[in-house]
Amino acid sequence: MDKGVSRRGLFGAGAAAAAILAGAPPAAAGGSGMVLRWWGNNGWEIRIGAKTILIDPWLTRFKTGTYTPAGADPRTPLSVNRALIDGYLDRGFLRADHILVTHGHYDHLTDVPYLAERTGATVIGTETHLSLMAALGAPEDQLAIATGGEDLTFDGYSIRVLRSLHSATGTRARVAFPGTRLLSRHDRPRVIADLLEGGTLAYVVSGGGASVLDFGGSNYIESELAGLRPDVVLLPPGGAKVREYVPRLLRTLGGPRWVAATHWDDFDLPLGQAHDPNGGLEVLRTAVAAASPGSEFVVLDHLGSFVP
Repeated sequence: MDKGVSRRGLFGAGAAAAAILAGAPPAAAGGSGMVLRWWGNNGWEIRIGAKTILIDPWLTRFKTGTYTPAGADPRTPLSVNRALIDGYLDRGFLRADHILVTHGHYDHLTDVPYLAERTGATVIGTETHLSLMAALGAPEDQLAIATGGEDLTFDGYSIRVLRSLHSATGTRARVAFPGTRLLSRHDRPRVIADLLEGGTLAYVVSGGGASVLDFGGSNYIESELAGLRPDVVLLPPGGAKVREYVPRLLRTLGGPRWVAATHWDDFDLPLGQAHDPNGGLEVLRTAVAAASPGSEFVVLDHLGSFVP
C-alpha cells in the first residue's frame, strides 16, 4: 500500500498551538451586498444579490484517515452523500450559479459533479479538473475550462481566474497526488488517489461592492497578484516551505482589510465539528497580526456567515 498522506503533509500546517478561537462569527461587518458563508475546508458560498458562487464545496467529508499517524489512505473510496446535499438544496439553503474549483484533490472536487447536476451551475476549472468531473458524471455542457488569466463578467458579479500553486511540503517540497490526467467516462475515478491536483487556480470574485480572493492551497504566484486589492483574502494555514508565506502575500496585496481563515479544519469530521487538529489556525492568526496589523483576522464556524 502507498504511504499515507497527512494533513500536515498536504497543507504544511505548523506546530500545535495552545488554543483556538473558532466558535462565533466575527462581530465586525461592513455594508456590502456580498455575504460569505463557510462550508468547511475550502468550501465557500459567496452570495451577491440573487446570485451564488461556490468555491470547492465538499459537504460529504468522508473519512480518509488524514488525521491519524498513518495519514490518509490513498485507496479510500470516493463517495458522495447525496441525501445530505439534497437536504440543503431542497430546503433552499444552498444553491449555485457558478462553482469554482481550485484544484483536483478529493476534498475540493468530489461533490462538485453532483452539485453541478442538481443546480445547473457553470463549473470553472482546468482541463484536468473538468476531465475528472466529467468522468464522475458532471454534465459536460456546464463545464468551462480555465488556465488562469480569464477575467469574466456575469449578471451582477465578475470572476477573475489566477494561475496559482498548491502547497509544497516535506523535505523535498512535494505536492500531494500531483500531475494531470485526461479521462473518459469509462475511466471513472474510484479512490482519492485518482483525483490529481491537476493544476491549481485562485479566484477573485467581485460584486455587491466588495471583492474576495480565495486560495485553495498554501502557496501562490506573486506576479499574478500584483496590483490586486481585494477586500477579503481567504487564506489557508501552512506554507512552511514557501518563502515569507504570509508577509510576502499580504505585502503584495497592500494589507487587505480582512483575512479569513480557510482550509484549517479536520475534514474527517462532519459539518458542524470545526476542529483544528494541527494548531495551524493560531499560527496563521499570529502571522497575519505580525505582517499586517491593520487586517482583521476572521474565523467562522461551519455555516457561519460574514458580510465584508
